[in-house]
Amino acid sequence: MELDALDVLMNKEQIMVYFQPILSADKLEISAYEVLGRFRNDNGTAETLEDCFGDPGVPWEYKQEIDRAVHQAALETFVAEERSDMIFLNVDAATILGDGGDGLVEFLLGYEERGIAPTSICLELKATDFQQDLSRLKHFMQYAQSAGLSIAIDNLGKEAIHLEQIAYLKPNVLKVDVTFSENFAVPSIYRDVLHSLSTLSRKIGASLLFEKIESFNQLNYAWRNGARYYQGFYLDKPKETFIEKDQFQERMKKDIHHFIDVERKKIEAQIQLTAELNKRLNDRLKHVDVMEDIDGWTMKTAESLEEMSFRVYVCDGEGYQLSGNASRQNGEAWEYRTEERNRNWSWRPYFLENIVRMNFEHRGILSDMYTDFHSDEMIRTYSHPITEDLYVFVDIPYAFLYEKDYLL
Repeated sequence: MELDALDVLMNKEQIMVYFQPILSADKLEISAYEVLGRFRNDNGTAETLEDCFGDPGVPWEYKQEIDRAVHQAALETFVAEERSDMIFLNVDAATILGDGGDGLVEFLLGYEERGIAPTSICLELKATDFQQDLSRLKHFMQYAQSAGLSIAIDNLGKEAIHLEQIAYLKPNVLKVDVTFSENFAVPSIYRDVLHSLSTLSRKIGASLLFEKIESFNQLNYAWRNGARYYQGFYLDKPKETFIEKDQFQERMKKDIHHFIDVERKKIEAQIQLTAELNKRLNDRLKHVDVMEDIDGWTMKTAESLEEMSFRVYVCDGEGYQLSGNASRQNGEAWEYRTEERNRNWSWRPYFLENIVRMNFEHRGILSDMYTDFHSDEMIRTYSHPITEDLYVFVDIPYAFLYEKDYLL
């Protein structure tokens, strides 16, 4: 049965607070706690207060009063125990838009003289709250931030939200729900979304906090995608009590050592593959004028790389494809198709950057994993300079990468 907001208000003495630790990625120690409101029912069970805030039929005044009771209980606990950690307080946007948030900010600033500085308080807003009046929400955030408070946007990735809205609001913390990867059938899309959020956080000066981390692999995702903070059941569940700052330090050191070891092996494997392709293509280019028979050279190059390639073609420095495609599928015989000749590929991400890098470094470049729009499979592409204005591209299939350690 859902919790009734009126019952909660009539029995505010039964409101209780739980604290879930948030770890910093640099010190590997607890640097903050998120406050989670609970209500102790008649049989002594602690129920979440989320039903009260998720119900649009509950008046904002009720939500504001429940919010205030939770915040006060948490702050009083921080004062009593002389905590220096940062405290994350969930705030329903409806309560902010109801009265502009003046009362909330004034209430929080009142704790400064009791030892809780505004800079140690972070207000959490959910991504779903962006359906409200965005300009008024922006006004409140600017007001709160000017008073020294921080703002975090919650549930990113899981809830539909546009990056330009985040950039407009300029929060201090972006909370990424790491479980949102389950919404994507294609892992590359998940990686692209994470990359976009990571890039945006750097541009607006916000910290990335990955929440709901429940496994070693999810912690690895967070670490590889630039998380500054970690939170989730993998570390600790919400509790009524606090724990030692260094509670998880040794375990985190072991986990990160493993992450670094795997990433180092991945980098070494990519360097080795790049070096092998670099040597084999340089050997193919000795004493050869590719332009004399560009189609013949492309086909023979593809055949010489048969065990590691499924498509080879040549472009100029502006992205125009000068050769056809030497290609094959599922290990079948090579075919040479000219339909792609004269198409321009300069619109592809990183194309121009890679061209400049190849000319400057005089060596080939191995791409990240990406989805090939012809085969719809994850591949890598090796690009190699032929001359200062001619480049060969070797597409490497997933099957080859899968068989090699650390190339995925």
